[in-house]
Amino acid sequence: MLWIKAFHILFVVSWFAGLFYLPRIFVNLAQETQPAALERLLGMARRLYRFTTILAVPAVLLGVWLWLGYGFRGGWLHAKLALVLVTIGYHHACGSLLRKFEAGQNRRSHRWFRYFNEAPVLLLLAIVILVVVKPF
Repeated sequence: MLWIKAFHILFVVSWFAGLFYLPRIFVNLAQETQPAALERLLGMARRLYRFTTILAVPAVLLGVWLWLGYGFRGGWLHAKLALVLVTIGYHHACGSLLRKFEAGQNRRSHRWFRYFNEAPVLLLLAIVILVVVKPF
């Protein structure tokens, strides 16, 4: 199970790296006006979203494997799983925002995306504290 846990952590860290950077690209997209730069940023965002999705799948599957292997015990695990669901929702929201940028329908400011960019930091912080400290 330690190998499963190690790979789970690796994929989670990689997934979150993408979730940290993708909204940063959205900040730049929301500010950019030059068509060539917009297309370059959209290409970067598309590739990163695709790669981040690929990383999320084994992270979740390995997490399920750990859950089945160790069992479902403790309130901390309920809270952690709820935050994982929120993270998956955030990931899908990034995909929705990307599609709006691709269609030229973004109505949000770069300032909004700067705040949106902070959500995965808070999610990861809470998840790590729940897993390590197991406060309840």
